[in-house]
Amino acid sequence: MTVTDQDPGHTSSGMRHFRFLVVGNAVSAYGTYLDMIALSLFAYSLTGSATHTGLFLALRLATSVLTGFGAGSLVSRLDRKRIMVTSDISQAVALVVLVLAPTTAQAGLLYAVAVVTGAGATLTSVALRSSIPEIVGQDQRVRANALLATGRSLAMVAGFASAGVLISTVGYTGAFLIDAGAFLFSAAVLARLPITTRSRQPAAAAGSGPGAATDTGPDSGPDEARRPSGVLTAQLTALRYLRLTPVLLALISLRAADAFGSASHNVGLPVLSTMLDPQHPAAFMSQFWATWAIGNIIAQRAVARWARHTGRTINERAFAAGAALMSVAFILTFTAPPLPLAVLVATVAGVADGFTEIAYTTRLQATPDDQRGYVFGFSATAENLGFGVGMVACSFLLEQFTPLTVVTLFHGLAVLLAVAFLATLWARRRTTT
Repeated sequence: MTVTDQDPGHTSSGMRHFRFLVVGNAVSAYGTYLDMIALSLFAYSLTGSATHTGLFLALRLATSVLTGFGAGSLVSRLDRKRIMVTSDISQAVALVVLVLAPTTAQAGLLYAVAVVTGAGATLTSVALRSSIPEIVGQDQRVRANALLATGRSLAMVAGFASAGVLISTVGYTGAFLIDAGAFLFSAAVLARLPITTRSRQPAAAAGSGPGAATDTGPDSGPDEARRPSGVLTAQLTALRYLRLTPVLLALISLRAADAFGSASHNVGLPVLSTMLDPQHPAAFMSQFWATWAIGNIIAQRAVARWARHTGRTINERAFAAGAALMSVAFILTFTAPPLPLAVLVATVAGVADGFTEIAYTTRLQATPDDQRGYVFGFSATAENLGFGVGMVACSFLLEQFTPLTVVTLFHGLAVLLAVAFLATLWARRRTTT
């Protein structure tokens, strides 16, 4: 962990405005997590087909992957605040149209909703994470990332916990309208906030901060006309920059491997829960994710407090160590330990997961603003692709092997890559010294 240079160009007003943004984003995230469950259940109840439900989920994930290819170019050329507002409004409109459509048309509209929500979530994520250093300043980005992650964690718990109650009381129509209202609230908050989402400084100044000395890439400069456009061009721009910063390229690769491993426990937990308690399979999953969420929030608040008191930031070594710890904790979860140990392991998994999310985002945000959008777009593609491939592979492997075997294989790969990453950084540092 290294000391961050203070950015005199940003005042406390940036963080004050950002807190309002966190509230709006948390409400939007609540809508996202709520419709993840509501739309999936609605797809199955409408079609009565597991195949159609799987296609809906696959289309949504595929859209997220494909959107990542072009997201870097969009957030580097267009106004990021406008992108986020448009994404929220588009998702709200899609849900309202689904509610108002006749029943005979809803099955087809579901696939359109999958595209809109998948694309909107990715664009919002890339635009927001790219904007944080410009909203609050490079010196405050650890605190900002921790606040944002805390809001999203609380929204995830609320969304998953309330989905069943809302659907049973107000039905799918009511749940979708609540989703739409959440997205519109987020759009209204963003539209009213007087925030700057793009650097007004030259690239060298915008890239000040830890790791900035090595983060000088091609096509630097504030000239909008020089910003490349196009899906393929955006990925090539990111790769050209990452070739000059191999540590970042390795970091994104490790994050993709981490997402690949995470797919195994997401697919494997329902199987494990059913094996442990066939009569009440949801009990173990609910207990695990509730405990995980508590650990997640503990880590995020601890990091925010630590950053506020020390003014320091988090580097790539901390991310790799946290990723390895998280993978080990998930592997231990599938050994079905006694209850006290299971609670401890789930808490550790949540703490490590919350910490790595902040560490990874903070490190990528040290990239100069004219390259940051491309890097986050490339990262979104890598993460979603790793998770999607992992989901498909796990579904097949779980037919042949136990959940513990599959999770150990997938998360074990992430541990090995994290250790190799740390060893390489240590060797480079020793050679340089």
